[in-house]
Parts: sequence; C-alpha cells; structure tokens
Amino acid sequence: MNIGPHVLANNLFVAPMAGVTDRPFRQLCRQLGAGYAVSEMVTSRKELWNSLKTSRRANHEGEPGPVAVQIAGTDAAMMAEAAAYNVDRGAQIIDINMGCPAKKVCNKWAGSALMQDEPLAIAIAQAVVAACEPRGVPVTLKMRTGWDAEHRNAVRLARAFESVGVRMLTVHGRTREQGYKGFAEYGTVAAVKAAVGVPVVANGDIDSPQKAREVLTLTGCDAVMVGRAAQGRPWIFREIAHYLATGTLLAAPLVEEVRRLLLAHLEDHYGLYGEYTGVRSARKHIAWYVRGLPGARAFREDMNRIEDCAQQLRAVAGYFDALSALGDRMPAARPDEDEEETAQETA
Repeated sequence: MNIGPHVLANNLFVAPMAGVTDRPFRQLCRQLGAGYAVSEMVTSRKELWNSLKTSRRANHEGEPGPVAVQIAGTDAAMMAEAAAYNVDRGAQIIDINMGCPAKKVCNKWAGSALMQDEPLAIAIAQAVVAACEPRGVPVTLKMRTGWDAEHRNAVRLARAFESVGVRMLTVHGRTREQGYKGFAEYGTVAAVKAAVGVPVVANGDIDSPQKAREVLTLTGCDAVMVGRAAQGRPWIFREIAHYLATGTLLAAPLVEEVRRLLLAHLEDHYGLYGEYTGVRSARKHIAWYVRGLPGARAFREDMNRIEDCAQQLRAVAGYFDALSALGDRMPAARPDEDEEETAQETA
C-alpha cells in the first residue's frame, strides 16, 4: 500500500491518540508489526509551538519513515502554516484531524466538529494540500461518519476531500455524538470506500485479528487502523498480520517477552519525558499492560505511589517475574469491575 510516494510495510495502522501515541509508543508498535503510525495531534496555534508539550509531540528522533504528523485547528491559513511548520521539522505526511470527538477539541470547532461546517472543512483540506503537495508531502485526513445519526455526511465530504487532493481517508465508524460509546458501524465506511478512488482506512472497534479481517471484508477498505486495542497490547499488530496471512492465531506472547518490551518501553518513555513527568505519565501504560491480569488492582495501586523511575522499573520487573511463575505465556485478561471502569476512563 502507498501513501503518495511512500510504500508502507503493510496495511495495519496505529491510530493517533492524544497522550498515548508518542514517539516511544509509535516505535514499539512499528517494531511489533504495524506498518504505519500517526503522531498525536499537533495544534495549529502558533503561540503553542514552542511549548514543551508540542515539542515532545513533534519529536521524531530515530523514528522510521514515513513520519506522519496529525494537525488540528479551525482556520485554513493557520492549518496550512502548521503543516509547513511540521514538514520543516521532518514530517513526510500530514494528517488532518476531523475525527477527534473530545469536548475540549470540538468546543473550539476543531476535530470532528468541522464536519458540521462542510465549506470550512473543505477549505482547510484545500489549504493544507496547497502547502504540502508542492513539497512532495501527501496529505491524509481522518474523520467520523458524521456529527450525529441524522447528519452522516462522510460520503459527501470524502468526495470533496478527494477532489482537492487528499491522498488517503480514514473513517471511524461512529458519529461525533457517539464518542466511543455503542458500537462502530461499517456501512458508512464501506460507502466512503465505494465513493472515492483514494485509499480508505477503516477504524473503530478493531480489537482482534478476527475483527480486523471481518472489517476488511465488510468495508472493502485498503487498511485497518487500531487505537484503544493497542494500549497495553502493542503486539496486536503482529497477531493481526499473522492471522490475515495464515488464518491461524498466534499463541499469547511469552511473559518474559512482555516484561522485556515493557521495560524497554519505559526506558524510552523516560528518555522523552524526563523523570518527574515520565514516571507519572508511564502509569497509564503500565496499567494497560496488566489490565485484567492476576493481582493487577493491587499492583496498580502500588504503582500510583511510586515517584522514582528506577523504583518503577523494579516494581514492573518484579510483577512480571511473579507472573512468570504462573506460566510461560501471558494469561488471558479477566477484567473485574474496577479494571473495566479504568479501561473506559482511559479510552
């Protein structure tokens, strides 16, 4: 599969997720079978570009190409300038965010709120394409099926985005009103695929190899994008790749491998964020890795009291050493009510 001049390793993508898909997480997912990963969204507000938060999001040191950066905003000229700014800093693909359902984004009429104003949405896409294409940088766009159930306009917008030069479209099978509630529907995603000639990526509720194959079959899409299901389970990409290629499921990963992956992930995480922020922001990743496993609730409570990177690493290593005594391979997760609530809150 190609995005403009870029040939991708496969059609399994990591979804851009604010506070999750930083450089260490993207690199880990790529290592474990994802063919493509998009950064956390970067604001188009110029006054925030020099902030520590944005500089971390724009950090692509050592990241394998193609480097894809998602931008968010509500003004066409500002979005074009943001695209150029990120291209200057190494972005090889620019992705426009018209899919985020978060209130703090939509209240400013960014993200999926733009789908309510079709002329503005199209003007933004056109301006970003004009800023990027002359420099050989393709533009992609992620959206939802519409604003609410009565206003599913993804097909109409998809045709317009294709006409102004957007090279790939990703569609999450929910409206903005749904957020992450209920279930994704793939009929609208399939209709978008049928309506345009550019590659289309299906997103929403893809949480297993079987579901990935089902969605590819139902929609006819060129690729699938995995978001929340990769949190704490970045090896899902190799599981999907194996299943699509062979029709068989991989065995659960070895406990020792997950221990090694998580410790390496944490070291990389601390390197980006520093000790004070790193040890705190790592807690959610650790909680996702152990979600539903034996002793997870007590371990998570202990983890939330640790404020030192070295101690956090020792605690994680100790937990997985104890887990390995129960068996060589990762046990099936069995979330209790507390862990289910945690999973919903982090989504």
